[in-house]
Amino acid sequence: MNTLKQYLITDPHFYSSDIKVFEEKLNHVLKNNRVDIACFRDKSSSNIKELATLFIDTCRKHGIENIFINQKLDLAQSLNYDGIHLTSNQFNKIQEAKEAGLKTIISCHTFEEIKKAMKLEANMVTYSPIFFTPNKGEPKGIEKLFEATDKFAIDIIALGGIIDEVHVQQIRKTKAKGFASIRYFI
Repeated sequence: MNTLKQYLITDPHFYSSDIKVFEEKLNHVLKNNRVDIACFRDKSSSNIKELATLFIDTCRKHGIENIFINQKLDLAQSLNYDGIHLTSNQFNKIQEAKEAGLKTIISCHTFEEIKKAMKLEANMVTYSPIFFTPNKGEPKGIEKLFEATDKFAIDIIALGGIIDEVHVQQIRKTKAKGFASIRYFI
């Protein structure tokens, strides 16, 4: 059976931008879930550097080996993150991230984007949304995930609307490397 990598992504809506609350929630999630990859994602808090520092320190204390930050190449480098999760508007940052010694994951929503990620030698891609996710458009569905994982020779992580074991079991039937979620781990 396919052992999926479990990829935790944070969001201030669920974790808070208050340092104490963030730390409590993150510790709780990391204690109660298997997490293979963790990504600090925050597009709105005013104390992002402080939160990003706490995130990497907390993940290291819990033995997480692949710690990523979303979008912020400068923080990824200055805080010694293992990698960066780039948005689908940041293909031009893959080379810079790789030259900085960072592992790269890039968000893809089409097969053309997956091809582009492969050409630029990203380490992995997320393909989304697989299931319904508020404000993320029409879900791709499990059939498109099957097609993507059969067609492309790059590690693909399913993303979008994965909130329970029913979703994980469907993903497990594909050749996906793993699944990423915010809400699954809460």
